[in-house]
Amino acid sequence: MATITFIGLGNMGGPMAGNLVKAGHDVTVFDLSKDAVQALVAEGAKTADTAHEAAKGAECVITMLPAGQHVEAVYLGEDGLLANLPEGTLVIDSSTIAPETARGVAEEATARKIPFLDAPVSGGVGGAKAGTLTFICGGAEDTFSKAKPILDAMGKNVFHAGAHGSGQVAKICNNMLLAVLMAGTSEALALGVKNGLDPAVLSEIMKQSSGGNWALNVYNPWPGVMDGVPASRGYEGGFLVNLMNKDLGLAFDNAVSNHAAIPMGSLARNLFELHAGQGNGGLDFSSIQRLYKPE
Repeated sequence: MATITFIGLGNMGGPMAGNLVKAGHDVTVFDLSKDAVQALVAEGAKTADTAHEAAKGAECVITMLPAGQHVEAVYLGEDGLLANLPEGTLVIDSSTIAPETARGVAEEATARKIPFLDAPVSGGVGGAKAGTLTFICGGAEDTFSKAKPILDAMGKNVFHAGAHGSGQVAKICNNMLLAVLMAGTSEALALGVKNGLDPAVLSEIMKQSSGGNWALNVYNPWPGVMDGVPASRGYEGGFLVNLMNKDLGLAFDNAVSNHAAIPMGSLARNLFELHAGQGNGGLDFSSIQRLYKPE
């Protein structure tokens, strides 16, 4: 069992830290939200007043933060964690950020002889709670091997994508495809319903046909078709539209930098941005269905 510091206890980070506690690790948590911290303390975690205090004595530091600027603020500079952690401390960042940002943090960590892994996740809040997340890791092979037993306590699938930043590249590719699939699934369901089809029946037909995909199988966007998904609770919780927009923006920026054509990814970005602009940014991303089925 390891002594772990977990920083960032949002919708994803909270359950992830909780699974580390359940696995028997010695976990100290930090977040600006006192309620989030107390929820983990109630599960058996320790806490500290600052991120630096939380990281003292840690064998491993894990962060799950909203965006690249937050990751840089936590790790870089004279007051950042990297300048204060002992050599050899394992650092894992599970935030979804730009690959170049991850590489920048990794470069600083490497210079200080601190093994660093960018390890964004897929699987949503449900996967975080169930401990079935997919971790997509970028970094040295020996760092990945060292981190894997810890990641196994939070995930079902743990992949080594390649060098530093590779985890982020794979993650933004995955989420771009997810956005395209969710928008396309919503569009197809709306067309069927316009023609008098039952959305549940149509969903089952498409699941068993060539149109089958993750959105249909486990995350149906039409209200009332599938139990336990955000669509059946007013699109509350889950993976927010604003976060999907962030990831689609990362994919778009990366495509521009690499002269890659992403016509469908760009369209998905515009659709989700339009949806957010209509006041839906705080809803789950499957609420894109409302573009085709206004409520």
